[in-house]
Amino acid sequence: MSTFQTVRGMRDLLPEEAEVINYVITKARQTATLYGFREVITPIVEPYELLSAKSGEEIRQRMFTFKDLGDRTVALRPEFTASIARLATTAMKNEPKPLRVFSVGSVYRYDEPQKGRYREFWQSNFELMGSAKPEADAEVVLLTNSVMKNVGLQDYAIKLGHVGVLKGIMTQHSVEDKMQNAVLQRMDKKEYEAALALISSDECRNVLQGLIELKYDSVFDAVKKMKTHLQGYEKALNAVENLSAILKLVTESGCEIETVDPAFARGLEYYTGMIFEVHVPEMNIALGGGGRYDKLIEVFGGEPTPAVGVAHGLDRIALAMQSQKTALKTEEKKKVVVVPIREEQKGEALKIAQMLRDAGVSAKFEVMGRKMAKAMEDADKRKEADYAVIVGERELKEGKVVVKDLSKRTQTEVKIEELAQKIKS
Repeated sequence: MSTFQTVRGMRDLLPEEAEVINYVITKARQTATLYGFREVITPIVEPYELLSAKSGEEIRQRMFTFKDLGDRTVALRPEFTASIARLATTAMKNEPKPLRVFSVGSVYRYDEPQKGRYREFWQSNFELMGSAKPEADAEVVLLTNSVMKNVGLQDYAIKLGHVGVLKGIMTQHSVEDKMQNAVLQRMDKKEYEAALALISSDECRNVLQGLIELKYDSVFDAVKKMKTHLQGYEKALNAVENLSAILKLVTESGCEIETVDPAFARGLEYYTGMIFEVHVPEMNIALGGGGRYDKLIEVFGGEPTPAVGVAHGLDRIALAMQSQKTALKTEEKKKVVVVPIREEQKGEALKIAQMLRDAGVSAKFEVMGRKMAKAMEDADKRKEADYAVIVGERELKEGKVVVKDLSKRTQTEVKIEELAQKIKS
């Protein structure tokens, strides 16, 4: 009989891998709390129309789409923002602004599987809705910095840009929206030649080419040179001013911005302003990214609502941690295995194991029916317990158990009522 494999691009997370993903989720949740973001849980399956409205051609082509039993076209979410925008126009439309919302879970894209790119992957997602101010943009950059710092990553770098720069230039040269999106899709992939080939205006091409080739000494120098390069492009210059204000706030807050990319683009169609990504030198894919999207909530029938958000790729962060050998800073808790010497002590031994769990001590019970020596040998070999609690007839009569320290190879008798405290200390 053949054994079943996972569907291509999906994978099982074994205990050690699940531990790292859950560690990153915990740090993302802690960061959400520190910044005042409240968690919401949205469905994995959404109407196709919702998810495809402004996601961009590339993501539309990579969605897991199917008909449900009611013959409705639905899809697995490829990201969170559309679902949150839906919430903002329905159940949360009367919430006071700004609205700070956090989500975490699996998302699905039919990409070609490779290291750090799966068809089912995990994201933490932060959305700040209701403010058009640069400080809102700065906040999502700062919280991304906090997530990276809190998981223990080193040498990560944040790259900043503004989609309004590129859109402002193209709009001034009457490049229609659909063509703008196609150009930005290619620029996102660094396919600059292919991107510029789509534009008929020589002048427009030359201005964009100049941005791609712009050389600068520092992030603020980049902003200065962009202003000089874009004289006569009012919308693009306004975007540079906005980028400059965000950059100033972020750097004054003590967060370093490694790069300002004048020709930076991201694949999603709904971005309208500042965009950013975070990278580590070991990987050529972003660990997270986001930006401003001021028109999306209107698309879904809501009031005009400025918004900015970011998604972090938890699998990629876990990979970066693995490559940097980042230790998980978790609270060390003692673990025990509880072993009855004879059949007659099973009930009491189970009661003791439960007492330990109630006191917050991790306790495994010998469920294989092995003799004490064999059970102890197994616990020692697996390195899954610090102590063995041996429940015997004589000790029980005295209200005691034997506690064996598996690393020091020592053992002592301990009163049952003092057992949890002794193990914890």
